[in-house]
Amino acid sequence: MKHQSDHHEGEHDSHYREHNRTGRRGRLFESGRMKLLVLHLIQQSPKHGYEIIKEISDLVGDGYTPSAGTIYPTLTNLEEMNFISLLDAERKQYQVTQLGEAYLQEQQDKLLALLEKLRLRHEIHNNDQLIEIHRAMENLKTALRLKLNIADLQQEQIYQIAEKIDQAAIAIGRL
Repeated sequence: MKHQSDHHEGEHDSHYREHNRTGRRGRLFESGRMKLLVLHLIQQSPKHGYEIIKEISDLVGDGYTPSAGTIYPTLTNLEEMNFISLLDAERKQYQVTQLGEAYLQEQQDKLLALLEKLRLRHEIHNNDQLIEIHRAMENLKTALRLKLNIADLQQEQIYQIAEKIDQAAIAIGRL
């Protein structure tokens, strides 16, 4: 299932949306963030593709596992950009290059924000005290999905939905 465009994250990564244990499709990683995370994990220590899949799965939790169809094209892309190189060609183990190190340094703020987002997500999913918040978040996602699947959603309805979400965010911020 490889298309030439699949090496580049962005508009085409909808081909590689991940599945969690309930089979729902969702976009956990914004464009370019998976690439950043994979590079960060390789920087920690040289890794094979399957080790990266396992580490991301452990990091995210809640039954999430990135597919090989995401990880291997990401590795190929990072290699093409000279951000990683094969440490051991026979075992397909990658290491980060100087160029990769420089890119990680440059993207440090983005990486730290992503790691924090994943940490919070993991905490919400694994903390029984936060189960009600998790349930409410899932309800909101379901309601939005149902509304957004309606083809003839009017501009006014779009504004109203956005306004309600903004109001909720403000109210939560004031608690």
